[in-house]
Amino acid sequence: MDKEKIINLLKDVQDPEVPVLDVVSMGVVRDVKIEQARTIVTITPTYTGCPAMNTIEKDIVDKLKSVGIEKVEIKTVFSPAWTTDWLSEETKQKLRDYGIAPPGKTDESDFLQSFFTKKVECPFCGSDNTKVTSEFGSTACKSLHFCSECSQPFEHFKCI
Repeated sequence: MDKEKIINLLKDVQDPEVPVLDVVSMGVVRDVKIEQARTIVTITPTYTGCPAMNTIEKDIVDKLKSVGIEKVEIKTVFSPAWTTDWLSEETKQKLRDYGIAPPGKTDESDFLQSFFTKKVECPFCGSDNTKVTSEFGSTACKSLHFCSECSQPFEHFKCI
């Protein structure tokens, strides 16, 4: 099986914390190499200490073994560090559709704004009349917000 087919297979491996996203579209899967009889999948965690990484690694191995690839090695690299800039617009739209406000770009001037004063657009109604209610949501990579327009609570995927 070639690299492209393996990467396409890995698009079936979901992020356990945000199941509408897959590990390829998130940029967690960085590379696939086939050397002799083993397949090496290089990954980068979304942040150091991400609790989902053990599950992601297991799911990658399980997916490849399910199609007969028995010798799978997971190689974790931390440089360059994963960034939310690697999320495509399509991936960000999937987050919105799921009810999570996507991150902005790390090079935008508002990236350096105070966490508590930065306005985050509501994924439900599009209003920026929102406020942060907690720096941490269901996971450390998300924060909790409230929309004053549609009265919906929502999470925001932090800009990393």
